[in-house]
Amino acid sequence: MDEILSAIVDGAESDDFRALPIPESYRGAVLLAEETGMFEGVPSDRKDPAKALHLQDVPTPEPGPGEALVAVMASAVNYNTVWSAIFEPVPTFAFLRRYGKASEEGRRHDLPYHVLGSDLAGVVLRTGVGVSGWKPGDRVVAHCLSAGLNSADGHDDTMLDPEQRIWGFETNFGGLAQLALVRANQLMPKPRHLSWEEAASSGLVNSTAYRQLVSRNGARMKQGDNVLVWGAGGGLGSYAVQLVHNGGGIPICVVSNAHKAELVRSMGAELVIDRAAEEFTFWRDERTPDPKERKRFGERIRELTGGEDADIVLEHPGRETFDVSVFVARRGGTIVTCASTSGYEHQYDNRYLWMSLKRIIGSHFANYREAWEANRLICKGMVHPTLSKAYPLDGVGEAVTSVRRNEHYGKVGVLCLAPEDGMGVEDEEFRARHVEAINRFRTPDPLTA
Repeated sequence: MDEILSAIVDGAESDDFRALPIPESYRGAVLLAEETGMFEGVPSDRKDPAKALHLQDVPTPEPGPGEALVAVMASAVNYNTVWSAIFEPVPTFAFLRRYGKASEEGRRHDLPYHVLGSDLAGVVLRTGVGVSGWKPGDRVVAHCLSAGLNSADGHDDTMLDPEQRIWGFETNFGGLAQLALVRANQLMPKPRHLSWEEAASSGLVNSTAYRQLVSRNGARMKQGDNVLVWGAGGGLGSYAVQLVHNGGGIPICVVSNAHKAELVRSMGAELVIDRAAEEFTFWRDERTPDPKERKRFGERIRELTGGEDADIVLEHPGRETFDVSVFVARRGGTIVTCASTSGYEHQYDNRYLWMSLKRIIGSHFANYREAWEANRLICKGMVHPTLSKAYPLDGVGEAVTSVRRNEHYGKVGVLCLAPEDGMGVEDEEFRARHVEAINRFRTPDPLTA
């Protein structure tokens, strides 16, 4: 790996990368199929993902047709890695087995280990047959949609392809490793003004928020829309706040502590609800939502907006908040949901949906066009990375645990081949114009430091 790293640091040419020997193995953050039962009988909130994650050497895969092998300089942690590492709702080896039965290509992914990770920033090392848009030496980021497009269903919207999978979650050879295997149509240009870890932090969450809010496949946000953003100081929410601002919307930011409240205010948000400070508790007990609390929350929104309800609710916590989201959306409003980090089984009062003509839109990551447009905004300095901390690869267990416990803010990065923070910046002049926004989330959180 030393030769590869030296070539990247020295800015070697494409032919130099083609001449580099590819190592027979590489280190990655993996789960083991033999350990899928390790948390049996343990309550979900007590499962520690660090116990399931192992850093070990695995064989290097050969890129097939339409694929690329990438040297990973940095990656990032998403909640799908938490789900994988606590084997919920099912062990991800079930995805790999299903993929293995689907095709010859998929059979390579069905292994007794699973290399995780759905983000990367790095350099192309090799490309397979049929790849024309990328070459060895190209500096890239990757989005996490893997789709073969062999069915007509996927050609209007790739996310509807029956063989669509999330790379590093439902496929093997993910980005929390020194090398990664991706489809060439996952690759996008690395923003030249960002470091490796900053560039790696945006792919999944920025694209997800873009589809939810901006795309024709999501809420189609327009100027003046009030947009309620749960977890506005976290990974997904911090990008959503920027997209709402860019589109002329009005973000109503819900956060969990005072530091996150200050962070979203520094992004230009004026309407902020600190759930902890205002003591919002939406459930009386484990099975019973509290109608008084959702009503109080709705009144708080109206107080902030001058009497208006939320046109759009960006929903991702799931069980804990979904009842409230349906209630507070305006008549004819939209709840767009992409995840359920607090639980998949939602309970809500359907009267507030059907009688007020509201809509629920399911949204799952983004197609290549949406991901490309979201990355373009990063490249142009219109949306900025919200990276708070980058761990070394051997600290990946701690990184995933911090996300599991909601101790993070913004995104949590992982340095893979990059030996230190701050490497990989190519356009210093452009960076200087945006450095304050880029560094906004890098300030240590006094509540969790």
